[in-house]
Amino acid sequence: MTSWHERDDFWDTFAPLMFDERRWAAAPSEVDQVLALLAVDPAAAFLDLACGPGRHSLELARRGFKVTGVDRTVAYIEGARKRADEQGLSVEFVLADMREFCRPDTFDAVLSMYTSFSYFEDPAENRRVLQNVHRSLKGGGALLIDMMGKEVLARKFQPRDWVEQGGVLFLQERTVRRNWSWMENRWIMLRGQERREFTISHWLYSASELTDLLKECGFAAVDVFGDFGGAPYDHAASRLIAVAHKGL
Repeated sequence: MTSWHERDDFWDTFAPLMFDERRWAAAPSEVDQVLALLAVDPAAAFLDLACGPGRHSLELARRGFKVTGVDRTVAYIEGARKRADEQGLSVEFVLADMREFCRPDTFDAVLSMYTSFSYFEDPAENRRVLQNVHRSLKGGGALLIDMMGKEVLARKFQPRDWVEQGGVLFLQERTVRRNWSWMENRWIMLRGQERREFTISHWLYSASELTDLLKECGFAAVDVFGDFGGAPYDHAASRLIAVAHKGL
């Protein structure tokens, strides 16, 4: 059976919710904060892993960085390439699965934004992603992972909610399973008489669990923050931002 994250119809159906105008408008400020956390050289080479339609890849290229964006969804990669051409930006967009993509010693920084890590039910496949990233980084390079940490989710958890955009209803119902290690989401889209429903699932990580996993996959040190501004990961955290450093 095909997993939810391997279905183009899921990514196509919910693209208007995940990548609306507000999220596109937020990309420049998010990149500002990412660059402050990573402190990279102006000539740095970036890998935007699971880049989606290219929000951050395009913004990084606009600032003169060498950028490779990787995603497994055809429509996202095609759309990102079209935007790059229209904006006169040089970005390499690659259609590939993050479990397979690896370019040893190529990148100064890797981004994994918007909870795009943790999809694979087999823990070995999530490890493979991190091992591929570690190999793809140059010595001294860094991986930034952005996700909803287990501690933050426990404080803010809502079992269900809905959003209406342009006459389309998006409903979400959430269930935590496996002793707070696994999230199942029921996503429903209603547009007129059309109804689409998917069940998506992913692993949940605490800051210590993610840190341990990154170190087990070869990273020398991990810094954890509670938001893109570099705040502490404490009771007021809004995200789990981990910056994992590869040794020299």
